[in-house]
Amino acid sequence: MATRVELELKYRVHDRAAAEALLAAPDLAGLPAVGPPRSVQMEDRYVDTADGALARAGYAVRIRHEPGTTLVSVKALARGESGLAALHEREELEGPADRGTPPVEWPSSAARSLILELAGDAPLVEVVTIRQLRRRRAFRGDGTEVELSLDDVDVVSRGDVVVRFVDLEIELRAGEAGWLERIADVVGRVPGLEPATTSKYEAALLALGRPAWVVVGSSASPTVPGREGPGSIGRPDAGARPRDVRLDGPAAPSEPSATARPKPTLQVGKSPGVRPDDTVAEAGRKVLRFHFARLLAAEEGARSGADPEDLHKMRVATRRLRAAWRIFGDAYRPDRTRRFPRELRALGRRLGAVRDLDVLIDGLEAHRASLPAAEAAGLTPLLDAWRARREAARSALLAELDSDAYRRFTATFEAFVTTDGAEVRPIRPTEPHHVRDTAPSRIWRAHEQVRAYEGVLAWADVATLHELRIAAKWLRYAIEFVRDALGPGVGPLVERVVGLQDHLGFLHDADVAAELARRFLLEEASALAPGERDAIGRYLVSRQREVARLRRTAGRPWRRVAGIGFRLALARELARL
Repeated sequence: MATRVELELKYRVHDRAAAEALLAAPDLAGLPAVGPPRSVQMEDRYVDTADGALARAGYAVRIRHEPGTTLVSVKALARGESGLAALHEREELEGPADRGTPPVEWPSSAARSLILELAGDAPLVEVVTIRQLRRRRAFRGDGTEVELSLDDVDVVSRGDVVVRFVDLEIELRAGEAGWLERIADVVGRVPGLEPATTSKYEAALLALGRPAWVVVGSSASPTVPGREGPGSIGRPDAGARPRDVRLDGPAAPSEPSATARPKPTLQVGKSPGVRPDDTVAEAGRKVLRFHFARLLAAEEGARSGADPEDLHKMRVATRRLRAAWRIFGDAYRPDRTRRFPRELRALGRRLGAVRDLDVLIDGLEAHRASLPAAEAAGLTPLLDAWRARREAARSALLAELDSDAYRRFTATFEAFVTTDGAEVRPIRPTEPHHVRDTAPSRIWRAHEQVRAYEGVLAWADVATLHELRIAAKWLRYAIEFVRDALGPGVGPLVERVVGLQDHLGFLHDADVAAELARRFLLEEASALAPGERDAIGRYLVSRQREVARLRRTAGRPWRRVAGIGFRLALARELARL
């Protein structure tokens, strides 16, 4: 790919509705729109040598992942002179790249040659990652074409989302540059759009407290305009939450020091952001980081007990972490990481003991509310017994969360999920190691496990149906963890798997409630009044009937997942990889 000059208008969006109106308009300054807007997820990883050789030479190097392609771009940091505040003119070199290999192994291109000339044999390290959901639309007429892009931007440093903002860009793809002046005149009158004098990369560095000229690993402490005192050039405070900032003007005042804050919370985007070109290890780290952040976010609520849903969220995050380890764990060195799944399993047991009783208590209270007052009172001994068990389980959970072992685990695991390349198992060049190479077979194997129940489903007992539920859960996770790399059509397929999982989950809950009610009657019969025994016995029978009903109707949600329609739709989605 050859050198080209990039000409584009850049605006920071303060009024999303105004930007959305431009994207949806039938024309732009007289250029007709071509088709509807299209959406694409992108991840831009900006890299440099440890001593900042590329930045010192005046260049920014970006490795961009889009569905089906990975490109490296080398752009000049200095923008061309122009009378338009929003206009950016920069020379750009592009070429093919592979994030999993050093530049010397990339296909030949002008971009690769310049990187090797400036960096030599020094490895490239990550400066910052920018993830964006881009909605773009072409406008074309009279030999001129421009592309308007509306970008939702996440700036990510070491796994933390440091800042979010929205950009609008209008790039000249073909034709005369004078068209950009006409467009700038139109867009300049739109309220809520401010000319951006910095690129996304420069805005990201500013959000991190790093001017663009500060080299990676430098010990200097320059002052960032608008801040009191030196700006941080190291890792952004892990406790800082994403915030709206003015990126072209003075930066927001520095936040309080970490010592004055509560426990830091790992910040991530709205999804793991897995891409087809990610290595299995990189994809796994994204998924693990995403769900570990959710675990940490729910911990305070789980401790307080004010809302049982927080404990539920923490347990779900733990389950997904364990599932992610099962799927991606073989990409890491077992001698250095085997403790992680063991510690997650122990935490999951503590959380599950409380959550399972929450579900049982909620179900019993709902059943009790439907009864006459006299009969409802007969269920009080059972309800009291379950509440006492729940409090004992909660005390054990809090002891676990307060333990030194848990603090060591969270600190070690956070370091693992936020450090690129940590504990990655060496791989051979010919070994399948990208998401595009490995996810389809993994998902099909998970589907095979669900489909294999066809021969026994008609007479399956509760234990067998519980095993089917687990198989459905692994299928769901295998799809969901790489959902960003697949097309939008995968959503309805996940919903079908969730339907099967929920049906079998309700069956499991009813069976557990029946078994615990039966055990309570056997152990406490002599201490119960006749009315209490009768009420608990009727509750036991109601749970047994619910189990029978759900067993009888399990075939329908199973067929929606195991049938040919699901398989054909899944094949189409996996073919996109």
